[in-house]
Amino acid sequence: MTSRIGSVVIESVRPSLDAGRHAVKRIAGESFTVEADLFKEGHDVLVAVIRWRQATPEQTEWAEVPMKALGNDLWKAEFPLARIGRYQYTVESWPDLFATWSSELKRKVDAGRDVRSELLEGSALLEGAAERARSLSAGDAQLLSEAAKKLKQPASPDLVFVALAPELAHAASRYADRSLATRYERVLEVDAEREKSRTSAWYEFFPRSAVRDGKTHGTFKDAEAWLPYVQSLGFDTIYLPPIHPIGRTARKGKNNSLRAEPDDVGSPWAIGGPEGGHKAIHPQLGTLEDFRAFIKAAELQGIEIALDIAFQCSPDHPYVKEHPEWFLHRPDGTIKTAENPPKRYEDIVNFDWMGPARDTLWPELESVVIHWIQQGVRVFRVDNPHTKPLQFWAWLISRVHAKHPDIVFLSEAFTRPKVMKALAKIGFTQSYTYFTWRNFKGELQEYLEEITSPPVSDYFRGNLWPNTPDILPEHLQNASPSMFRIRVALASTLSSSYGIYCGYELCENRPLPSKEEYIDSEKYQLVAWDLERPGHIRDWIRKLNTARKQHRALQLYGNLRFYPSDNDRVLFYGKRTPDGSSQVLVAVSLDPFSPQEALLDVPLHDLGIQPDETYQVHELMTDERRLWQGPHAQVLLTPEQPAAIWAVYRFRRTEQAFDYYE
Repeated sequence: MTSRIGSVVIESVRPSLDAGRHAVKRIAGESFTVEADLFKEGHDVLVAVIRWRQATPEQTEWAEVPMKALGNDLWKAEFPLARIGRYQYTVESWPDLFATWSSELKRKVDAGRDVRSELLEGSALLEGAAERARSLSAGDAQLLSEAAKKLKQPASPDLVFVALAPELAHAASRYADRSLATRYERVLEVDAEREKSRTSAWYEFFPRSAVRDGKTHGTFKDAEAWLPYVQSLGFDTIYLPPIHPIGRTARKGKNNSLRAEPDDVGSPWAIGGPEGGHKAIHPQLGTLEDFRAFIKAAELQGIEIALDIAFQCSPDHPYVKEHPEWFLHRPDGTIKTAENPPKRYEDIVNFDWMGPARDTLWPELESVVIHWIQQGVRVFRVDNPHTKPLQFWAWLISRVHAKHPDIVFLSEAFTRPKVMKALAKIGFTQSYTYFTWRNFKGELQEYLEEITSPPVSDYFRGNLWPNTPDILPEHLQNASPSMFRIRVALASTLSSSYGIYCGYELCENRPLPSKEEYIDSEKYQLVAWDLERPGHIRDWIRKLNTARKQHRALQLYGNLRFYPSDNDRVLFYGKRTPDGSSQVLVAVSLDPFSPQEALLDVPLHDLGIQPDETYQVHELMTDERRLWQGPHAQVLLTPEQPAAIWAVYRFRRTEQAFDYYE
């Protein structure tokens, strides 16, 4: 005889990325919330659980968490992401036959109906539950079996009380008939990553310029002297451009000149020479031991070192001679250089990523990443990943994370939106963004709402950079310190991760004519950095990073909310923790030239503040405290002080006086 099957419908299990083809991202140590739409024909009482487990080679047993019905067929529950790594989850639901029977029995009794037949039905349900309980709990099996026997007795009011006893319903539900269950057809995944994946403040500098005289090639020993300076600014990540030997063939000269002088140092992205390739250290920087010592010195300052991964080669790279099959060749036999017309990178050649030799090329490049992990690097900034196949990155990142799930990969992909998002979906931890070119209130709000809200925020974490060695955006060219204050205030408070390239704090603003690039770019020469240059904004940046460290709301991603201000040149927004223990409001002027005044609509409801309640705000950039009341606040922002960051505190009455809390 054909057995019965379940008929529960499970829809829209979320979060889910591209129907489960990719994992969503979360942070280890937090709970992961799952929702689903569940329903069934008729009026059966449903039970639902999240089935979850950490995805390991051993494939641990599934655990279950009961889901709660929220109304309108919406169900919800959460499970803990206790450790770093990938987790799997799905939803299962079934009708609770005894609970359904109990509900119908009560309604019939209340209507004065004869329930003798119903009691016999209940007895049969309890016998089935007792049988399922027998191997698991002798006590529950006895409770269910004895109740089943009682319900077979001649009908009496006492039997109804027996049948509707809460402890009986609970026991019967524990041993429900799961053969009637429906399981969601997909197993979904979530990556639980370390806190660094969400919250970081990056500072990029070239160790070869560490001596700061523009003439002497710096070493890792010299770079160690920069660590207290970077730490004093409040940054927790130092990103180094490639540290490998640089090719001589077609080496670029100053300002990207096609002709290099004998003393020109070349571009670090033209990787490889007689001294070695991607696993080697540029001899003038020091040794591998020096690099490991630099990493340890940074750790003592509370700083992680991020290393550039640029999978491209100088024509002098050992790979070119040892493995010519790894490269693209023209019909005349020459190796094709990297191009992005009208740009041409004569000093760089690219791999043949999908060619027949990929079976040896890909593992070799994986070994490059593993090599630097073994030296102590846990963070990688990946150069131009959008110019390499997505299939390669999905393969590489999954293999690295299988052994080292704490590794952070930052995607430097200033490219088309769908390509940028696809890189995030297949595993990149963070991504560069279009923030660099968003200037006006409307476009800033629209773009930041897009990347910090679901579904995009389920997989994409924007790391905001006002500048890079490649990019001096138009609004910073020949700009005043006020514009530099504005852009770093936006970057550091709109997202939980941001970065600057060395010189930003000094308001370096000299462009190459008619280009979004620096003149005398450090990409091609040593630079003499005067860290005490007049007009610097070091203290401004220090205060921003202090605010980020002291206020948890600024460390979260996906909690950004924009609020109205009556001035199109003043952007007003806020962040808060889910429990409201940290609440921050931010107003930033977008005008570097003139004072701007604005009336702000304070989000009292979001802050949990009553309309007539007095509350305190602590402005973190000036250290001023004020009392506010009501749904509006006035702010005056000036070129010298173009941003205000308020920590919001509510008052509470104690036995002696008033105190306040966040």
